[in-house]
Amino acid sequence: MAGALAAIVGYASTFTLVLAALTAAGASPQQAGSGLMSVCIAIGILNIVVSTRIKLPVSFAWSTPGVAFILTVGEPVGGFPAVAGAFLVAAALIVLTGLIRPLARAIAAIPAPIANAMLAGMLLTLCLAPIKAVAEMPAFALPILLAWIVGLRFAKRYAVPIAVVVTGIILTTTTHLPPGALDGSWPSLVPVMPVFTLDAIVRIGLPLYVVTMASQNLPGLAVMRANGYDLKPAPLFIMTGLASAATAFFGGHSSNLAAITAAICAGPEAHPDKARRWPAPAAAGVAYLLLALGASLAAAFIAASPPLLIQAVAGLALLSSLAAALSGALVAEETRLPAILTFVTTASGITIAGVGAPFWGLVAGIGMILVLRFGIRPEPVNTGK
Repeated sequence: MAGALAAIVGYASTFTLVLAALTAAGASPQQAGSGLMSVCIAIGILNIVVSTRIKLPVSFAWSTPGVAFILTVGEPVGGFPAVAGAFLVAAALIVLTGLIRPLARAIAAIPAPIANAMLAGMLLTLCLAPIKAVAEMPAFALPILLAWIVGLRFAKRYAVPIAVVVTGIILTTTTHLPPGALDGSWPSLVPVMPVFTLDAIVRIGLPLYVVTMASQNLPGLAVMRANGYDLKPAPLFIMTGLASAATAFFGGHSSNLAAITAAICAGPEAHPDKARRWPAPAAAGVAYLLLALGASLAAAFIAASPPLLIQAVAGLALLSSLAAALSGALVAEETRLPAILTFVTTASGITIAGVGAPFWGLVAGIGMILVLRFGIRPEPVNTGK
């Protein structure tokens, strides 16, 4: 249930953004549908293969900050084939990050309180969704919230699945697809031969790499670390880079480590036992493959559903992760203020130079730690001699 919820939230929240970004970059409707389908297949396979292989709840998703960036740059010289070439360049750079070990180690060396604070800032907006939903659509949101509360009281482990079931019943009985929503053929993979132009590489390829690493892969590692999982980032970067390279030939943008939805799969709501949470991303992978194969129906149904209601049930699932992240961020007094700075910066949702708030939260927190420690020498260790 946690894995299926993660996939639905990840897909429902931004699939329209993916289609809009690819179209704005020059893709035809068929090419945009192909790009969305190819990325769904890639992250579905990654979720299933990696989680079942290493028995850890490692989650993958597409680069939401990446498509938000693509939406702003427009069509480059050379059209959509040049965009596909830029996607391929970004994928190659991600692979190189995995192959050059010092880069991967530097990315993984994030102080635990700062990582927890960044995770908490990322989760805050989504965790506010249930309260906003109660205010805006009480007839729909209150039954979901009450079902979750009753589940906490009598079956704590199944509180979120109960809320998901109630949400599904409400959406099924209240959502009406518009006429003609399912007309047309199912999406299919449309090959795109990449073309390499300096304009597309500079305007799209290089920034897409930076945005994906800073706003997706870094927070993704932070989410896993905040939930007690220490991962070797290099192999993950190589795999996501290769997957991104494959999807580029079908108009798809970057695949990467999941961030917010990863907290659903790696958090305590997936399973109380940390060692038994790995089936959640595997289930998410299956859900992504189903969404890819039935994209027309899924897109029409989810597009007709209230987005806030889907976000609300996700927020309920992430409340325990938010509590754990805040606790880990504030546990040490010497890093409390840097952690709070990271939290508020991340929660602000700012975007500077195309890079999202999680990266700037990380910069702010680590920068403050360095300033506070500047000039302070560590005390000598007493050896007893």
